[in-house]
Amino acid sequence: MKIRPLSIEGAWEVTTQQHGDPRGLFLEWYRFDRLAEVVGHPLRLAQGNLSVSACDVVRGIHFADVPPGQAKYVTCVRGAVLDVVVDLRVGSPTFGRWEGVRLDDVQRRAVYLAEGLGHGFCALTDDATLSYLCSTTYNPSAEHAVHPLDEELGIEWPTGSPQLSARDAAAPSLAQARAAGLLPEYARCQEYVSGLRAAP
Repeated sequence: MKIRPLSIEGAWEVTTQQHGDPRGLFLEWYRFDRLAEVVGHPLRLAQGNLSVSACDVVRGIHFADVPPGQAKYVTCVRGAVLDVVVDLRVGSPTFGRWEGVRLDDVQRRAVYLAEGLGHGFCALTDDATLSYLCSTTYNPSAEHAVHPLDEELGIEWPTGSPQLSARDAAAPSLAQARAAGLLPEYARCQEYVSGLRAAP
């Protein structure tokens, strides 16, 4: 397993080592100890999610209030997606920047994103299936979205006909979310993550 940081602080790409023979294959798609080595603390596992999407579906950009936020560890178990991390932390050196990683059932990579970062993806195939681990349980009153097609973000989605949910289609732009005080503060996110690293 190789873990490398993305250009956005708090996000990592995980490349798994696959062991195959004529019977099939085996891999470790998540190792709490290896992830904790680079992140600085173990990922608290509170909920596991599975989503299935048709080709051209775009989901996101979703994020949660910090504290406690919601860290995610995401992999694609069927098909392929472009997984996107967006820095929504006001005051961050990379605020407003995004980075995409192809997740699929061939390379079987994963992405980890820390509390305060936004997450979304575009399904590149039908029945694209994501499995992801979350550090907190679903709390609708503390979860928000930024419009995935916001021109200010400029995300290069690999589809000419993105299919959005009603919630995502009605989401505010980055500027609107910032003006409304919805976006997490970079300093507060750093403080929260520092507390996780200091916890026994």
